[in-house]
Amino acid sequence: MGNELDRRLALVLQRVTSRLHERFDVASLARLAMMSPRTFARRFRDETGTKPRQWLTHQRVLAARRLLETSRASIDRVARDVGFETGATLRLHFQRVLRTT
Repeated sequence: MGNELDRRLALVLQRVTSRLHERFDVASLARLAMMSPRTFARRFRDETGTKPRQWLTHQRVLAARRLLETSRASIDRVARDVGFETGATLRLHFQRVLRTT
């Protein structure tokens, strides 16, 4: 049973990281994993050491950093591409996660 849950969680993580521009919440992630939201949140934290929203924000910031370093896209474009609504929102999370502007 544990291996099946681990596999489902891994598939969810893979899907989310390949579609960071989409909206996700615990309920939608739990549906993807075929778990209740409560079970999903608990298993997610057990496996990753963090809450789903924190993990998602961190993944978005890392993706934004890669795009900013490797493309000529504007900060607003990068923000939209990784799931933040505005460049201002990206800047806020960038500073919180990476401790830099």
